[in-house]
Amino acid sequence: MASAERIRIRTDRDILLARQRGREMGQTAGFVATDLTLIATAISELARNIVLYAREGMLEIHLVAEDARCGLLIVARDHGPGIADLTRAMQDGFSTSGGLGLGLPGVKRLMDSFEIDSYPGLGTTVRIAKWRRS
Repeated sequence: MASAERIRIRTDRDILLARQRGREMGQTAGFVATDLTLIATAISELARNIVLYAREGMLEIHLVAEDARCGLLIVARDHGPGIADLTRAMQDGFSTSGGLGLGLPGVKRLMDSFEIDSYPGLGTTVRIAKWRRS
């Protein structure tokens, strides 16, 4: 198993592949089943946003070690329209697609760290990490 995977995201099939790779890498890192489900759900949300809003992007999954802990760092990047109002986008219930508006806030709750950069007309990058409980 590689310590990093890059998955081009364009279709629902790519979303499934990203989820599968995230689970496999999480198993390699020693995550328990419940954490693997949280990781797969977060990956699915980010990849779904790429398909829905940007049509194409990249998802990277890295096995990482820092101090005495290990985990997964996931980076979702696209060059789509970007998010005009990040503050609103991070509020539960806000959606520009008619969905429930739980995606990005939900991803933030599922993971241990969450960072987002988005610029209208330039795209969005989301970095999330999950650390294995010892």
